[in-house]
Amino acid sequence: MTLAVGIVVIGRDEGERLKRCLHSMVGGDRPVVYVDSGSRDGSVEFASGLGVQVVALDLSTPFTMARARNAGFEALVGAAPETEAVHFFDGDCEVEDGWIERATAYMTDSAACAAVTGFRHERYPEASVWNRIINVEWRGPTGVIAACGGDALIRRSAFEAVGGFRPDMIAGEEPELCVRMRLAGHEIVRLDAPMTLHDADMQRFSQWWLRAQRAGHAYAEGAALQGKSRFRHNVHAVRSIAAWGIALPAVWLTAAAFSAALAPVFLPWVFWALPALLALQTLRVAAGMRQTLPDPGERWPYALSCVFAKFPQAQGLLRYWRGRDRPRTLIEYKDR
Repeated sequence: MTLAVGIVVIGRDEGERLKRCLHSMVGGDRPVVYVDSGSRDGSVEFASGLGVQVVALDLSTPFTMARARNAGFEALVGAAPETEAVHFFDGDCEVEDGWIERATAYMTDSAACAAVTGFRHERYPEASVWNRIINVEWRGPTGVIAACGGDALIRRSAFEAVGGFRPDMIAGEEPELCVRMRLAGHEIVRLDAPMTLHDADMQRFSQWWLRAQRAGHAYAEGAALQGKSRFRHNVHAVRSIAAWGIALPAVWLTAAAFSAALAPVFLPWVFWALPALLALQTLRVAAGMRQTLPDPGERWPYALSCVFAKFPQAQGLLRYWRGRDRPRTLIEYKDR
């Protein structure tokens, strides 16, 4: 006997992306809840027309995806109390045929498993270099892993035991939840199977920058919350971002200022030191991915992104550290 599964989808102004998303999962015997966060594109009306239960999030409290997922979970188990596992999806993702059945079968057979995920793929990786970079980001190891993203099947009992998502986190709430479930003795698993088609719709450098800034904020908050746990959540990432994105530029600027004032002859050497270090680091990262990313059209853009993302990520760190005691607003990269 397999677990009883329900579905929660969150979104705001996803338009055609949401239509593809809901069409890929309605029509079966699984209850579906859509949580809308103030859409103005007819998303609520469309979802209602499909017979999907709609939850309109109260926007008098600052919106977060974590809060939306929690609201969807509460509505789902209220309407279908027999639910034993909830599959969360983002509204810009279309579920692959057979995925939910495969994930459910795995979780049914594995009592230790609290969350099952698979592979996301970009719908249009050829549309821009930024989409191509994100398509590479979705890849990762299979088997027992440290954390999953927004598309995952989560066991209800494990979710409830740790209190669900932290509703005030503006990013990185899924890995932080995974830390708490792992600390409780559960496993997070990625199956070697396609799970969803994602539509990042990233066309500009500014969108890439904002997305990386959001990642930096997520690393900082995750480390603040769970960095002292035995998993040392995000500690290495925060140190790397701080070293490359904050300390190194500060040392470079200081050296350049002293050279300009005291020894101008060394200024050209100092000036080129940082670009040279970044170029060497890019070469090192690209060389390390030769086996996993044999296609240079994927390897080099991704390597460049890994290195140069330290600067917007550093902005995200600083944004979190400066505002950690104040209400935080979303860092969004998509056009709405």
